[in-house]
Amino acid sequence: MNTEYVEVEPPRAEIDVLEGPAVLEFGTPWCGYCRAAQPLIAGAFEGHADVRHIKVEDGSGRRLGRSFGVKLWPTLVFLKDGVEVARVVRPQGLEPVRQALDQIDPAS
Repeated sequence: MNTEYVEVEPPRAEIDVLEGPAVLEFGTPWCGYCRAAQPLIAGAFEGHADVRHIKVEDGSGRRLGRSFGVKLWPTLVFLKDGVEVARVVRPQGLEPVRQALDQIDPAS
């Protein structure tokens, strides 16, 4: 699991061609909901070491979040080979995140 937000968001074209399982986490370091969700996200990632985790700082003028229709933080978008398979918005428990991870990384 990645703990730092990327300073420069990757272009959507780069995300669309990712191979394998990946999670995009949209939020900000100052967002209370984002900070509260971190232990849940970390717990869900246990056993999914092969899943790429990209934390994207979102906000006004940020194109990647808009291209995924992000409206609330944190929003986790679960991708398999660049295609969205699942989404969890403002997780309040471990299980929704685990279930979404299992959809993109079932062998773990």
